[in-house]
Amino acid sequence: MQVVKENGFQYIEEGNGEILLLLHGLFGALSNWQGVVDKFAPTHRVIIPLLPIYEMPIREAGLEGLVKFLEGFVALKQLEEMTLMGNSLGGHVALLYALANKSKVKKLILTGSSGLFESTMGGSFPKRGSYEYVQERVAYTFYDPKTASKELVDEVFETTKSIPKCLRIVAIAKSAQRNNLAHMLKDIEAPTLLIWGLNDTITPPMVAHEFNKLIKNSELRFIDKCCHAPMMEHPEKFNKLLEEFL
Repeated sequence: MQVVKENGFQYIEEGNGEILLLLHGLFGALSNWQGVVDKFAPTHRVIIPLLPIYEMPIREAGLEGLVKFLEGFVALKQLEEMTLMGNSLGGHVALLYALANKSKVKKLILTGSSGLFESTMGGSFPKRGSYEYVQERVAYTFYDPKTASKELVDEVFETTKSIPKCLRIVAIAKSAQRNNLAHMLKDIEAPTLLIWGLNDTITPPMVAHEFNKLIKNSELRFIDKCCHAPMMEHPEKFNKLLEEFL
């Protein structure tokens, strides 16, 4: 996957056809969506913007800033009729974007989304300098800890070594926790698919049921032996559910 830089944005774009725009989570990366890109680029135009989580001006580090960023990106790329999909914090951004830009979003897919309740990386915030701690937190995101590859742990560890990056992560995480969407979800009009890990410890299954209840035109699918990032842990099952919905 080749990263394109344009007008201050960084993104991946592959394939042609209907637009599938993907949003990663707080500690996420573009590579989280590799399985989706491989499967859908032959039939869709798959676009993944890199959310400026670590670069945002600290005063703007929060959900509002991320939604504004996404609106700017969509305007630059002149996107319409999108299927919007988000994991974790990316799901939260997708919901807020869909509420503010209804005409742009044709379908919505949420997986392990925040917006109602989430356990923040299991409690305390990044302990700087402790590789074991980061390893444990990253493993906590997956049902099978082996999914937390050394490469992935190294990437998160590098991030947590930077004080400015940590400050932004904390600001954005707090912004997400304060921003409860329960009263707004009735206004989501796009058909919505919820794909959830049955063993999600960060946004547990009860959260998925609550989203399903509050978003009127939604369907819920669970993947067993799966935690907070179904598209990484069970790419084939995830893609099959996504394909049926699309």
